[in-house]
Amino acid sequence: ATGGQAANVASWVAELGADARCVAKRADDAAGSLVATLLSGRGVELAGPSVDGTTGTVVALVAPDGERTMATDRGVSTELRDDELEPAWFECSWLHVSGYALLAEPIAEAALAAVRLARARDARVAVDLSSWSAIRAYGPERFRANLDAAAPDVVFANEPEWEMVGGAYALADTAVVKRGARGVELRTADGV
Repeated sequence: ATGGQAANVASWVAELGADARCVAKRADDAAGSLVATLLSGRGVELAGPSVDGTTGTVVALVAPDGERTMATDRGVSTELRDDELEPAWFECSWLHVSGYALLAEPIAEAALAAVRLARARDARVAVDLSSWSAIRAYGPERFRANLDAAAPDVVFANEPEWEMVGGAYALADTAVVKRGARGVELRTADGV
C-alpha cells in the first residue's frame, strides 16, 4: 500500500467498504502528490496541511524467516502540530493512531489532541504500537506516558512491543498481541 501505517490502515478500511480519512502532514513534492493521488484512488479522504519539504520514505528489508528491518526517513510527517488540526477531521466512530505518531515531537502532541477531538465526538481509539526499536530509542517510559494519555480502547502490538511497554498489565480494554507465525493472542480486561 501507499503511505505509512496510518495510510495503510485507512486504505484497508476503505477497501472493506467504510469511510476512511487519513490525517497527516505531507510534503508538496512529487512523492507527496503521488501518495495523495493513490490514496484518493483507493477512496481515502486525505486531510492535513501540505508544506514545503520531503515526503517520508520507508525501505523494508525482509529476511528469509519473515523478520523485517526498516530504514526510515519520516520527512515532514513528524512536524504535524496540534494547532494544525481541524475538529471536523475527527468526526468518526474510530480513530486509529499509529504508535509512530507517539514517538516524536511535535506530532505526539498533535496525536493526543486528535484523540481528545475524536473522543469528544464519542469515537473509540485504537493504537498500533508500531516498532519496538523506535520505542527503545524514544524511551519506553516516555512512550508509555503518551500511550496512557491516549487511553486507547484497543492496542495492537507484537510481542517485543508488548513487553517493552509493560504489557503484563492492561494497556487497553482489548489488546491484540501479534505473535508472527503463531497467530495472535486476544487479551481483554476480563482475561485472555
